Amino acid sequence: MTRMPALFLGHGSPMNAIEDNPWSQAWAQMGRDLPRPRAIAMVSAHWETQGATAVSAATAPETIHDFGGFPQALFDVRYDAPGDPALGLRIGALLSPDPVMQHPTRGLDHGAWSVLRPMYPQADIPVVQISLDRGRSNRWHYEAGRRLSALRDEGVMLIGSGDIVHNLRAIDFRRPETLPWAERFNDKAKALILAGDHDPLIDWESLGPDADAAINSAEHYLPLLYVLGAQGPDEPVSFFTDDVFAAISMTGVKVG
Repeated sequence: MTRMPALFLGHGSPMNAIEDNPWSQAWAQMGRDLPRPRAIAMVSAHWETQGATAVSAATAPETIHDFGGFPQALFDVRYDAPGDPALGLRIGALLSPDPVMQHPTRGLDHGAWSVLRPMYPQADIPVVQISLDRGRSNRWHYEAGRRLSALRDEGVMLIGSGDIVHNLRAIDFRRPETLPWAERFNDKAKALILAGDHDPLIDWESLGPDADAAINSAEHYLPLLYVLGAQGPDEPVSFFTDDVFAAISMTGVKVG
């Protein structure tokens, strides 16, 4: 069986799900070019838990519209990909003995469907979401990615959805100029990823004030650590959708 790539997608605005722009076009192209997975394991910035990791165990996960202030057309979107409870159990086994809760009703949040809709518009690939246990250390999330990398040899694509740089409070939406520290940190992160130097990215607090501003509350950054953790020795890494808007990085990372 073909080893699946692992992807980190800078998802940006949920409007990318319905807009035809360079980012959504690039995701659509990847969906056409990459080997077709039998299922997707998705770590999204928009599902946080405390005390245990959770996985979506619904057979038909609903489309969660976890935002406000957007056009009705976005709220009308349904992404009716099936779930895969067996994959949820497999994820639990890989992360054992750490506790994993099988969530019977959890749907797909916009961190998942806003990127999957352009990539796989037929919504015919099963998707299981994995929560971010915010009680865990940065290194635990990275090591979880290493444990989950076995899925890549089982026809499952591991995807992290977030943003390397994400600080909405720093953006003046009346004049959304790209901020110098956002560019600097995005470039620094990319250089470390290319060098395979993951320790500073795990312990990002040591990278100084640019990192503090860029990573902010960290939920958009942590999905990257799963993808880096899933990288094998000498496995190639590349970037796509590689730009920064204001204080949001749209940079995507492909491992494999």
